[in-house]
Amino acid sequence: MVVAEKFQEIPKQAAVFHNILVATDFSEASRRAVCSALALAEKDSHLSVVHVVHADWRYEMLESPPEINLERRDEQKRLDAFLNDLHPTRQVCETLIKSGPVAHAVVSAIADTAADLLVIGTRGRGGLSKLALGSVAEELLRIAPCPVMTIGPKGETAKPEVGFQTILFATDFGKGSEKAVPLALALARTHRAKLILLHMLAPMPAPSTSLSAYAPAATGADEVQEWERSSRKRCLRELRDCLPAETGLEQEPEYIVGTDFLAEGIMMAAESRKADLIIMGANHTGSPRMAAHIPWTAVHEVVRNARCPVLTVAG
Repeated sequence: MVVAEKFQEIPKQAAVFHNILVATDFSEASRRAVCSALALAEKDSHLSVVHVVHADWRYEMLESPPEINLERRDEQKRLDAFLNDLHPTRQVCETLIKSGPVAHAVVSAIADTAADLLVIGTRGRGGLSKLALGSVAEELLRIAPCPVMTIGPKGETAKPEVGFQTILFATDFGKGSEKAVPLALALARTHRAKLILLHMLAPMPAPSTSLSAYAPAATGADEVQEWERSSRKRCLRELRDCLPAETGLEQEPEYIVGTDFLAEGIMMAAESRKADLIIMGANHTGSPRMAAHIPWTAVHEVVRNARCPVLTVAG
């Protein structure tokens, strides 16, 4: 892919993210997100934290109602106390209090801080753990103008002394994945990490028009095996083409083509390779808000079950 070429000259120790924004609602999940952001931030990184106030609709028509001003001051005190209780090893450069619909308020904060990374935490609750991501979090994955790092309900807080040792980049070759390639390469260089590129084939091919209902069963099995062999070969070639000829990596990248459902295959690869960061594209759908309510989407399932942070890039 051509987009990877521009990252060929990135120094191994160059900071990947310069302006990091963390969204918090004072929950345990957002506490882990703040701690992870503190661990990831380089010395020269600008770290900001935003909290969104749910303003009373009765005051929204007023330009500067005193009730909202009082609430914002109270929330600012809560935010300051929340951060102080974490005993951060480094200073938070900026705190923001926003009001309005949460996802759009966070996107506004991204613009205000020129953030190149948003960090959020999620927690499991409700039927089928559908709200492990929740409409707000998954909407952010798809509309945020910058990459989003999510610490799921099973995810561990990033440790600055360890960094990322194994990075799993799961690609479907879509637009989100294409945009994520340079980021995966840059992070692997910076952390001197092992980079694993993964693509999952569907367990069964699309129905073949060449198969007759009257053909012997062996004929169908042979065609499926041939489809799988040719598909693996093609996908391995596409995976290798994702990276430039000179990757600048200290370890040779690994390429995997698996046959499984997307979310399950990603999780199995992450567990077997002991990945401490998963990177994947979050491709746009017709309606980000509608997609937020589909609990079986691959991004949702990976974030909900991953034991490490998940970094997504919207297509």
